Amino acid sequence: MTVPPRLEPLLRADAPPVELARRFAAAGYHLYLVGGSVRDALLDREGDDLDFTTEARPEAIKELVAPWAEDLYLAGEAFGTVGAIKHGRVFEITTFRSEVYRGESRKPEVTYSDSIAEDLSRRDFTVNAMAMQLPGAPGELPEMIDPHGGLIDLAGRLLRTPLDPSIAFGDDPLRMLRLFRFVATLGFSPDKEAVDAVRTMHGRLEIVSAERIRDELDKLMMGGQVGGGLWGAVDTGLADEFIPEVPALALQQDPHQRHKDVLAHTIAVVEKTNPILELRLAALFHDIGKPATRQFSDGGVSFHHHEVVGTRMTRDRMRALRYSKQMVRDVSQLVFLHMRPHTFKMGWTDSAVRRYVRDAGPMLALLNELVRCDVTTRNQKRARAIQRRIDELEVRIAELREQEELDALRPPIDGNDVMTYLDLPPGPVVGDIMKALLERRIEDGPYSVDEAHAMLDEWRDTHEQA
Repeated sequence: MTVPPRLEPLLRADAPPVELARRFAAAGYHLYLVGGSVRDALLDREGDDLDFTTEARPEAIKELVAPWAEDLYLAGEAFGTVGAIKHGRVFEITTFRSEVYRGESRKPEVTYSDSIAEDLSRRDFTVNAMAMQLPGAPGELPEMIDPHGGLIDLAGRLLRTPLDPSIAFGDDPLRMLRLFRFVATLGFSPDKEAVDAVRTMHGRLEIVSAERIRDELDKLMMGGQVGGGLWGAVDTGLADEFIPEVPALALQQDPHQRHKDVLAHTIAVVEKTNPILELRLAALFHDIGKPATRQFSDGGVSFHHHEVVGTRMTRDRMRALRYSKQMVRDVSQLVFLHMRPHTFKMGWTDSAVRRYVRDAGPMLALLNELVRCDVTTRNQKRARAIQRRIDELEVRIAELREQEELDALRPPIDGNDVMTYLDLPPGPVVGDIMKALLERRIEDGPYSVDEAHAMLDEWRDTHEQA
């Protein structure tokens, strides 16, 4: 067979995969490179993961690789996967298996198999159901195993399940979301039967853990064709199962954008952003507060303070999907601040710039990009005005950075200085004083220690009189 160029280094006699294959062959087993590793090699796509499969059971795999590996990674052993670490790389080797969700269980039931054909039939899509048998002895050649037409579907850029979609998605309901993840990351088209099955079976996703859904969503959001993935999830009803706030935007018209509803606008904004997870999640959620804040008047429809409501909804949804506290804070802050630049139509004062930089913190660059991408109006005059406003803001930030320490806004004295100067114990009073000192720094710019002490003297005089 013709070996894809990206696989040639892996098939040298001294390459780790071949060393492993020979160890397995000596014990009477076969070793296959499988799944996405084969797919990406055939597509000449960069990929760090190397996944292998074998008829050997996990205990036998450990015995075979332990003398060869520098260390073992056994987090997936319960699911038949043993990780062998060699030269800083993890080689994951999994026993032939069938994963099936039973009833309402959130964990797959693992059943081992002795057949590579059966193993491949239980994989998610035909383009991932190909394997390459690695040479187990000198002179042997690798052999491609493709019982379900994965090569043809790869050439046709088609996502199709090896078995009936109802079986594939019943085995693991997360595959329904993975279908649209591959639409987003590979740019492939989903098979009509697969799409129809998602429309029928999407409620089955409820038995999958939030963590697995979150991880799959993250991969979808980072795809080069993220819009296609999101539209697929929405149109089939799948998105209703894990981000229902997003499809709900289809009912809301936005008079300021060129799209017929807020959903189309939202997906367009996501598509415009760079593939940075925090940024794309913020783009996805930035307008989810609009349905709850919609108001009609003679001038049309409005969504006043939708960013405030949307921030709360973003926190709730991200917590439900088990995102880290830091990720929840960062994305929520972007949602909360995405309307801020529009409030400064008359220009940016120094204090407004300082407050904007302080509130955005390390998310400043992402916030500015989100605001720029949030412009999808057909009104070119309005679009140019908004972009000009952000240009002016970034110029003002650069100018102030040259004049003062803008990225670490703080008063000239700290809480310990306040307690010493006023002879105060630790407590909320000190916190209130520090807030007042910081507020002056934001409003008036840098000031001296003597000026800070003068503020403390004034505070003391006021409270002694009281």
